[in-house]
Amino acid sequence: MIEFLVKRIATILPTLVFVSMLIFGLQQLLPGDPAVILAGEERDASVVAYLHQKLHLDDPLPVRYGYWVGGVLRGDLGESVRTQQPVLDLIVQKLPVTIELAVLAMAIALVIGIPAGIISAVGRGTAWDVGANAFALWGLSTPNFWLGILMILLFSVQLGWLPASGYVSPFENLRENLAAMIMPAFVLGNAIAAVLMRHTRSAMLQVLNADYVRTARAKGLSERVVVLKHSLRNALTPIITLGALEFGTLLSGAVLTEQVFTIPGFGKLIVDSVFNRDYAVVQGVVLVTASAYIALNLLADIAYFAANPKLRG
Repeated sequence: MIEFLVKRIATILPTLVFVSMLIFGLQQLLPGDPAVILAGEERDASVVAYLHQKLHLDDPLPVRYGYWVGGVLRGDLGESVRTQQPVLDLIVQKLPVTIELAVLAMAIALVIGIPAGIISAVGRGTAWDVGANAFALWGLSTPNFWLGILMILLFSVQLGWLPASGYVSPFENLRENLAAMIMPAFVLGNAIAAVLMRHTRSAMLQVLNADYVRTARAKGLSERVVVLKHSLRNALTPIITLGALEFGTLLSGAVLTEQVFTIPGFGKLIVDSVFNRDYAVVQGVVLVTASAYIALNLLADIAYFAANPKLRG
């Protein structure tokens, strides 16, 4: 286990270097001169020259990359040219909102998707199977923004049960926070639950026909033990992989859902930064997102060992 983790971490470092080069290089392909854009309509020549010097825009590309990487290694992701705030401070402000939304959405997806997949696989060909597949088709086909608008019309406008938009910190008022987050979390979790259901069903159908499952049944074990202990545990590997990737996607920012429900999360920060040509913020946000993906994949590998004893040999 330790040897495996050391090897995985050793591959992470060059991956991060490559990702940083890719992020920085692609950022430079955006059209327009950021200094001219930031200088405003008057575009005073002295202001443009100052911005070129401040942002190192006149230096060669490798030199500018070196400046940026050096700052990243010191924990300095740069400064937003729009708000004059450190990029790290902006990320610290916005990321907890998206993390909370992602955790709630994944919790909803896991509670709905995995049980639905198990029921569908165990009751293959029954009404339960047809119902679970219909739910998965509905979840995969429904656009998040459309479902969000419908939920606002029903639960906020018609019934008045939940706020239509906005965000309240859980440290200020936990009840209002959950009331504001439950609809966007369900919108995101609904789509992921559909994907989890399909993958869980597929993985369970494969292991339910395995020899060790038939042996477990022959020993007289209850169907519940056979399904949950012997079958599900061996079917978890693809589910863990999918869950880690989906959680990483949520952390990168659910742009449309955050816009519909006016949630000040990571997605809105990314969109605003791209439109404003705020290079430092875009680079910092994408780097944090890529690092989160890599970390989640490492955690998924660790979870494999916990879920499947055969991998420890």
